[in-house]
Amino acid sequence: MLRCVRGSFACALLVLAGLWGTGAMAAAPAAPTHYRIVGYDTGSVGTPEIDAGKIDVIIFAFARVEHGKVVLPEKAAVRLQKLIALKKTHPALKVTISVGGWEAGGFSEAAATPAGRRLFAQTAADMVVKQHADGLDVDWEYPGSSQSGIASSPQDRVHFTQLLKLLRATLDKAGAANGHVGANHYLLTIASADSQYVHGIDLAAVAPYLDWFNVMTYDFNNSLTPLTGHHSGLFAARMAPAAARTTARAVHQYLADGVPADKIVIGAAFYGRRFDGVKPVDNGRYQPYASSTHMYGWKQLQADFINKQGYKRYWDKYADAPYLWNAATRSFISYDDPQSLAAKAAFVKANHLGGIMYWEATEDDHNQLLDAIWQGLKH
Repeated sequence: MLRCVRGSFACALLVLAGLWGTGAMAAAPAAPTHYRIVGYDTGSVGTPEIDAGKIDVIIFAFARVEHGKVVLPEKAAVRLQKLIALKKTHPALKVTISVGGWEAGGFSEAAATPAGRRLFAQTAADMVVKQHADGLDVDWEYPGSSQSGIASSPQDRVHFTQLLKLLRATLDKAGAANGHVGANHYLLTIASADSQYVHGIDLAAVAPYLDWFNVMTYDFNNSLTPLTGHHSGLFAARMAPAAARTTARAVHQYLADGVPADKIVIGAAFYGRRFDGVKPVDNGRYQPYASSTHMYGWKQLQADFINKQGYKRYWDKYADAPYLWNAATRSFISYDDPQSLAAKAAFVKANHLGGIMYWEATEDDHNQLLDAIWQGLKH
């Protein structure tokens, strides 16, 4: 098996393959025996509609960090238990708890000292046990970055590794005391990104402590970027800038940094992003725009936008991504749909990755997108 060591010729070949947008990577490892389907869920609406038989892990969002402790608000705990209840009829289902999210702080401060890390790890494990959950997902956005308005430190990279190491040990100890051992051990995952957003994580160092990475391969283009674009594109569009973020490039970045392929779970977006006042070139793809303030879940995209109200649906064969363009209003919408999810599932299989995760379950109330992932990965 060809191993990618940072700086090696083999690694360079892998990275170059990703930059050219190929669908398969050189010398991929043996295929996993099982591809994971992982769904984030706020639990606020739509829980009874979830087809839990097609999901391996539901990640409930969110717990928070308060004064160094991991806590779950009372109302959130009530919603979480609705998801936990699905396990009665679907015993293979796992339900874990995510702590953090965009603009959720407290991580850098908690991870900065041994005492802070112990408090974080112990309260997190206690929460998992109390809620009868199956593990923890850490969604720190992002170590070493204050972009979302949270505190950060140049030492976050080192402290995050130390925190995850302690979390793994603490969860294992709690698992041994509560019958969660072996294949039923408490899961530990993180939500992570790509490009500059992952520079605050030592990927190779943390990988042994994690069951997998939930790589947020979406929001590549949003109100913080200067151009429109495929916000969850698999490959690079023909007109995309050379440094455009894509799912394939994110995967190559993780492989190049030493993450095992089967621990990479790529992300899918069950929502779209709209850009207005777009320069009318290339149907609005990778163009300057005036504003981007609207997000629409899949169910609303279907009801109000796809081939409606002047929006025409197009398929970008280079990016393997759909998009909507309204020439009259100069509005562009980027999103995932069953066709793009089938392409992502094929990419996961071709490269022997860990599976697909998505944000967020309640936007897919008839399970159309989930079905596309399930058909693509399980058949």
